Amino acid sequence: MVSKLRTLIAYLTYSGNTQEVATLIQENLQIKGVETAVHRIGIDPPVDPAVYDIIFLGTFTWDRGSTPDEVKDFILEVGYKPDNVAIFGTGDTQFGGDDLFCRAVDKLVKFYHSPWRGLKIEQSPRGKQEQFVKDWVEGVLDHGKNHAGKSKDVRTIKSK
Repeated sequence: MVSKLRTLIAYLTYSGNTQEVATLIQENLQIKGVETAVHRIGIDPPVDPAVYDIIFLGTFTWDRGSTPDEVKDFILEVGYKPDNVAIFGTGDTQFGGDDLFCRAVDKLVKFYHSPWRGLKIEQSPRGKQEQFVKDWVEGVLDHGKNHAGKSKDVRTIKSK
């Protein structure tokens, strides 16, 4: 019997935009029959990331390209760098333009050596951006299912 893919969606939100993306990710995972847990960074009790096949980590970009302190605290709380982290985030090009847009996503993808490109959403995931979320989740799942239960070192494979 093949075990079910287990995922965690951990996110931080202030405005609700990142939570909207997290909710879309959760809905897309559940449609696929993927077991999904949600962790609200800074609110929910600590989690054990080792029990998940894929960790979706969501943030917004703060203060001219910075990662919020609560996300940094979550990373410290985990205590190690899992190699199965897919990063998503929200941003706003009106604050810093394209150079700073979702910079926290870029920083976290690099920090985790994520095997997936980061998902960047302008403000709220409405309209055509909903499709971006769906397509990104598909890509993460395709790669994640191929490597679930195998070696956890998937850093050499990058999705396009």
